[in-house]
Amino acid sequence: MASVHDPDPERTPGLEPGGGVPPGETPPGEDSTGGAGPRDDLSRGWAKGPVIVIGTMVLLFAVTVIIWAAIV
Repeated sequence: MASVHDPDPERTPGLEPGGGVPPGETPPGEDSTGGAGPRDDLSRGWAKGPVIVIGTMVLLFAVTVIIWAAIV
């Protein structure tokens, strides 16, 4: 007995021999295990280094503008 999640390719409408989809047909839906691989734990967001550098540059700019405004 065939499972609903694993249909028989011979009985699936719109598939060519070998599992291809002819032009104009909607391809079959994605399988249920598409995202079941190992988790990708890459850090999201900014690292501390660039934040410190940008923050320092903004602070120096602000101090420069304040000093310049006090002189002029």
